[in-house]
Amino acid sequence: MSQKIAIPILSLMFAMLVPNVVAAETVMQKVARTGVLTAGTSKDALPFAYVDSQEKLNGYSVDMLTLIKEQLEKNLRKKIKLQLVGLSPSERIPKIVNQQVDIVCDASSFTWERDKKVDFSVSYGATGTQLLVNKGSNLGSPESLIDKRIGVLPGTTNEQAIARIQPKAKLVYFKTRTEGYTALQKGTIDAFSSDSIILEGWLQQQKNPDAFAIVPDRPYSQEGIACMVPENNSKFLDTVNYSLVKFMQGFVNGDPRYVAIFDRSFGSQGTVALNRDLRDLVVETMKLVIEFREEIPKSEL
Repeated sequence: MSQKIAIPILSLMFAMLVPNVVAAETVMQKVARTGVLTAGTSKDALPFAYVDSQEKLNGYSVDMLTLIKEQLEKNLRKKIKLQLVGLSPSERIPKIVNQQVDIVCDASSFTWERDKKVDFSVSYGATGTQLLVNKGSNLGSPESLIDKRIGVLPGTTNEQAIARIQPKAKLVYFKTRTEGYTALQKGTIDAFSSDSIILEGWLQQQKNPDAFAIVPDRPYSQEGIACMVPENNSKFLDTVNYSLVKFMQGFVNGDPRYVAIFDRSFGSQGTVALNRDLRDLVVETMKLVIEFREEIPKSEL
C-alpha cells in the first residue's frame, strides 16, 4: 500500500475509533443551529426573577435575558426563541456545566469558587446580604448572631457572608426562600438571610410588613448581580456584556425604553420600590461598569 493511500485510511480508522474527538459546540453555534436560547432563572427571587400571577417567569433579570435574545437575533440575523427554565440556586451551575442551559440570569453574584466552573458577565445590578427578622429582634451585629438559628439557601453568597461574619451562628438550610420565610414566621429560626433587594421585595408583598424588619442598616456584604455562562464561550459572553452595557448606558442617559424596563421592577410603582440608598447603589454600580468601557453609539441603543 502506498504512503499516499495509507495516510487517509489511517485517519479514517482513527476517527472511527475515537468518535468523540470533535470540538464542542459553542453556545453561539447551538443558538444559530436551533434558533433557541435556553436560559435558567429563579422562581422566587422577586423582583429579579420569579413566577408571576399568571404562572410565568418574570422580573428584572428576565428582562435582561430578553435584551440578550434581541441582540443575538441582530448578530445572527435570525429570530431566536427565549426558552426560560426555573431553577433553584443549587441547580444553576450544574445545569450550565452539563449544557442543560445556555445562560443563567437571576440574582447571581461572583465568587472565585464559582468562577472555576462558569464565566460571569458584567454586573447589571447590586445588592448585599442582610437578615429578615421579626419586629423587636435584637439581631443585627455579628456578636448578636452567636448560637442563633439563621436560615440560608445552600451554595449562596448569603450563606458565605453569615459564616464569615459569625462562624458561631447556627446555619439552617432551606431549599427555597419560601421555606425560609415560613420558618421565620413559625419561629423555628431566628432570622432568614438573603439579598437586600429580595428581602425588601418579600416584605413589600406582605399584608403585615410592620411585623418584620431587615437588619442591619448596612449590609454584611455588597455584591454585584451578574449572569453566568459556560466557560470558553467568549463570543457569546461578548454579546451578553454588550447587551447589558447597552441597557445600562441607555438607562443612565434617560432612554425611555430602558428607563421603563428599570422602573417596571424598581420604580415607585414597580414590583419593588427601592429606597433611596438601594437605588443609588444600583445606579452607581451601573455608572462604574459603563465608565470602564467604550461608549456604545447612540444608533445602537
